[in-house]
Amino acid sequence: MSKQLVLDAMYNKEVDRIPWVPFVGCHAASLIGVDCETFFKDADLIVKGVKKAFDLYDPDGLPALFDLQIEAEAMGCGLTYAKENPPAVSTHILEQGKTLADLKVPTEKDGRFPLALDATRRIVKELGDKIAVYGLITGPFTLALHLKGTEIFYDMLDEPEEVEKLMEFCKEVCLNTARMYMEAGCDIIALVDPMTSQISPDNFEEFVAPYVTPVFEYVREMGKASSFFVCGNAKRNIEAMCRTKPDNISIDENIPLDYVVETCRPYGVSVGGNIKLTLTMLFGSRMDNVNDAKNCMQIGGNKGFILAPGCDMPYATPVDNVKAITSTVHGNVTEIFDDEDVMAGVDYVLPDYKNETQVIVDCITLDSASCAACQYTMEAVLTSAQTLGNKIKVIEHKIKEKEGVACMLKLGASNVPTIIVDGEIKYVSILPDNAELTACFEAAAKSKGL
Repeated sequence: MSKQLVLDAMYNKEVDRIPWVPFVGCHAASLIGVDCETFFKDADLIVKGVKKAFDLYDPDGLPALFDLQIEAEAMGCGLTYAKENPPAVSTHILEQGKTLADLKVPTEKDGRFPLALDATRRIVKELGDKIAVYGLITGPFTLALHLKGTEIFYDMLDEPEEVEKLMEFCKEVCLNTARMYMEAGCDIIALVDPMTSQISPDNFEEFVAPYVTPVFEYVREMGKASSFFVCGNAKRNIEAMCRTKPDNISIDENIPLDYVVETCRPYGVSVGGNIKLTLTMLFGSRMDNVNDAKNCMQIGGNKGFILAPGCDMPYATPVDNVKAITSTVHGNVTEIFDDEDVMAGVDYVLPDYKNETQVIVDCITLDSASCAACQYTMEAVLTSAQTLGNKIKVIEHKIKEKEGVACMLKLGASNVPTIIVDGEIKYVSILPDNAELTACFEAAAKSKGL
């Protein structure tokens, strides 16, 4: 049974077949021919999209909803909606005159929670006896960024006690959101905290671990399974994540899968991941998807491994690519696919950095409109660049676009987000404070005599 396969793998048991969980969020909107803004505001469409993904992809598990902004919106943060991306936080409530004392933990009646929980209950009712249903909650550190903005990085240095108070509040939000999704029938609570990939192990131990561990303990007490979902190059924090005692850790392609499996195994923590979102699923051929899935399955093995994309699948992911993965999982790939190379003819001409009359900052992102780590990287870069005025030019290269992939490859970047200054890679999957970034940009300007 598909559902049991996921739960057995989640609890680090050996299985006859590796389970397959496509993280269908905004992609579900494309499957039913609607834009993301319409989709994320309509329970009927969410249910229809998830059911369509179930019919097409023969999964063993699915998320009910992939929206890491729902808690922040319910507390007053403004969102920007998009046609082909999930919504993004555009205003931070604690930067707008509100204080922590003004905020309340969201309930079933706040924001879009009524429609999200309605959709979840209906998905559980229709599919819950067949597949494992994931309830995704925004992790406390990413939620703190939504509420506070990048100023939190200053506060971690100057006012750590205030950050700890904010993290304690965000933990309470996580606990209550987990409760709501479990009561709606979810089998697995995935705590999705992409911003934890952007901080050091010391900061993780101080500002993350104490606030996620109680969430995993609570989920376990309720008889449900838990997953700690991180995006970006969180390699330095994987062992610390294991010590917070989730049942599972899910990763994207920024971290070598073999390293994560080897690190998690002694802790009895299972692993999920990490098919490449853009190079394979969005832009690759069907054969690329077969080969990527096979590679992940070979590394993960039949004990404690769940095959999944690295994160929320892009809206425009070709259906045939996902079906190719499904065929691989079920062992019925009967043909060798001879597909066109979709990157053929795509190029990106790099600037002549040395002779440019501006400092050129290239930011390699998945897409700052849909990836929290990328969003806050871009916010920090743009804020730090303001002091240099027209002496600096900031360019975002989204690897959801073919030209962005071509640029990434030419610059030698292999992770997102990456900050590159005048052609030199400076910061890889870590977000320095604004003072450090500003100093970096000013040094580059000085070296050019600007």
